Amino acid sequence: MDLFSNRIVGYAIADRMTADLAVAALRAAIARRQPDGVVIVHADRGWQFRARSFQAVLKAAGLKGSMGRVASAGDNAAMESFWALLQRNVLDSQQWRTRDDLHYAMVHWIEHTYHRRQRGLGKLTPVEFELAFTNNAAQAAA
Repeated sequence: MDLFSNRIVGYAIADRMTADLAVAALRAAIARRQPDGVVIVHADRGWQFRARSFQAVLKAAGLKGSMGRVASAGDNAAMESFWALLQRNVLDSQQWRTRDDLHYAMVHWIEHTYHRRQRGLGKLTPVEFELAFTNNAAQAAA
């Protein structure tokens, strides 16, 4: 999640949480964003985020890893809120026949429902908010 715009920038699905799953989501975010400059990737203290493979991808992409202190749940409040919404609106909404069906439903919900206009973004979508900021920054620099 990009905390500036609330946009979900990388995700992956698997039958259990592994370092490979975390790496796949990170790689998806890197491919989508093609980060430049200082980019901080914050995660909880889960072992998958401390894995060598995850740390290697961070380093190769020039990203800075950040982890909260033990028992500091506020660090991940935005993601925990997102997970609760995803759980309620997709995962628990029905029995899924296949993992592919669930994957499609998750992607559709993220891209077409979660990325809708958001009050906290001045009733803009995350993409509109990012574009408005980028355009305003470019005008201010001119």
